[in-house]
Amino acid sequence: MGENLYTIGNEEDRRILLNNDKCDKYDYLVAVACGAIGGVIDAFFVGAPGESKLGDWSDKQVDGVVKKFAKMVGWEPSADKANNTASAIGFLERKYKVNYDQTSTGQVGNQFDMYTKNHHMKSLSHSPDIIGLFFSILNQFTSTSSFAGNGKLVTINTNTQELQGNNFISKLFCGVANWFGHIMSDIAGSSGSRGNSGRGTGVVIPFYELFQFCKFGKFKVVKQYTVNGETKEKVFLNDFATIATKAFEEGYDLRFGVAMAIPVLVTELSIRLIWSIRRHYQYERPLKDCIPTQKHADLRVMLLLGNGTLCIIDAMDAGIRSKGNFLSFFMHLNLIAWMRFIIMVLKEVCIRFGIVGAMEKAIQAYKRIDHELLMYLKELEKIDIEQFKKETAMYNDLIKGLDRATSQEELKEELNNIYQKMGWKKPWEGDFDDFMTNSNKPMVFE
Repeated sequence: MGENLYTIGNEEDRRILLNNDKCDKYDYLVAVACGAIGGVIDAFFVGAPGESKLGDWSDKQVDGVVKKFAKMVGWEPSADKANNTASAIGFLERKYKVNYDQTSTGQVGNQFDMYTKNHHMKSLSHSPDIIGLFFSILNQFTSTSSFAGNGKLVTINTNTQELQGNNFISKLFCGVANWFGHIMSDIAGSSGSRGNSGRGTGVVIPFYELFQFCKFGKFKVVKQYTVNGETKEKVFLNDFATIATKAFEEGYDLRFGVAMAIPVLVTELSIRLIWSIRRHYQYERPLKDCIPTQKHADLRVMLLLGNGTLCIIDAMDAGIRSKGNFLSFFMHLNLIAWMRFIIMVLKEVCIRFGIVGAMEKAIQAYKRIDHELLMYLKELEKIDIEQFKKETAMYNDLIKGLDRATSQEELKEELNNIYQKMGWKKPWEGDFDDFMTNSNKPMVFE
């Protein structure tokens, strides 16, 4: 298995990779401890939208990024609005207008329910990923808007928006710039919601919009309300797409995704750091062999165990805090940690069973080619170029002499000249014709 994946390097590298990458008890302890630390950070500092300490911090960081971007593209706020996020968002909204920014059910022909708190999720062009970029370019060039409504792809016609540029390439560049600029205007909420001292609704976590097509399941959602001072509860059964949409409406957006990524980073970076330190100082490996890459099986196992521990603590915390309310359970789940864990598991399964993607095989093949070319270049560097030129020039002169021969006599004369110039001993003696007619005198080449 390993030899198919990692055939680069010397025999010592392959021996370490195939035989020595095994976890000991300390590796397992380190992985579990780092995962537990990440899980504690997730449980007590991330939590759910609206009650997250790290969520408040990530909101402020995103606000700062939006203001810096707005200044880069021309925002010049007055002194009293220099730190006003709503002013920066308003500037970006005016600068990067798009034709797919519908916000209500009526604007989409009543084909599905939509309003201001979920239109950034319903509109596929608002997604900060390759799907969002594709639909944004498509919508801008065809004057349409694409939505996920009732588990289906819905497209409506819109007003035509003329893209700047004199040709297709320049218009395409303009469309990409519009998409990114509009994402930046929405990532921290709208100018109206932020102007009213609210948090606003940002954009989705990359690929989160695909949950809208998951129209399956019946999950319990408990909604509390007050009647005459008495708190009552009403139970609903929602499919998974509805759960994901409601979570987004409650603040489960990209800004909260940044907060969820922090315990994952803490877990992974701490495991990689400790692995590198042990490998260098305890096993006395050179620094180049202590780079924490995915080719080391023991590191992959440690990362799997650490992220698995984080996910277990996250699920336990979500289960305890939700009290049977699936919407609350989903909002307490660290989606970033779970997606990271799932991807790592799938990748490890592919490695263990030899299911390797064509791209990874191609990369390894190119590395082998590069390695051989480097070795070939090193051999070429040893060649005396000047001596090589002299020798080839001499041989070329000899070949030209043979080409000039037009008769048998001239050819014999050129051959004699060649043997004299090269200092070779002739394989015959005396006259060439007499020698060739005597069968008892063989030609001897030395």
